[in-house]
Amino acid sequence: MFDALKSFISELTGETERPSPFEAVDYQLAAAALLVHIASIDGEFDEDEKARIQHLVEIRFGLPPDEARALIQNAFESERESVDLYRFTSVLKRRLDEDGRKQVIGMLWDMAHADGSVHEFEENVVWRVAELLGVSTRERVELRREAREAMENPPPMDGGPWERPKE
Repeated sequence: MFDALKSFISELTGETERPSPFEAVDYQLAAAALLVHIASIDGEFDEDEKARIQHLVEIRFGLPPDEARALIQNAFESERESVDLYRFTSVLKRRLDEDGRKQVIGMLWDMAHADGSVHEFEENVVWRVAELLGVSTRERVELRREAREAMENPPPMDGGPWERPKE
């Protein structure tokens, strides 16, 4: 896990010139760091938000609870060291196809709704990340509507992993 984190940071800082082999954890870490950012941007990070991040990471990435907790902890550290969103979105854009990038935006809207209301800072971050990932305005609005409806009427989760890396 730590080797993957080291590789991820090296890739972001440009310390590596040759492309690294595909590692699922690099874009999972980037997505988790964005979830952490959304959860804490309004100045509050309550138990509901912590539980929601844990649930999203386990379900969407197909990770057992202990691996999900480790990924979230690494995401906290990575997000704390980050200066901008591009650090994470550049990895996601390179590693995920269009559907995968839309799913990240869906996760961010889900996280933004976790405490019952979407703060303007959360909304702004989701919109900026969507723009950086190339998710259209129409898709962003639709994903927000779906997240709001899911919070009002939660569907049963099937637990399947969602990642779709680019070939």
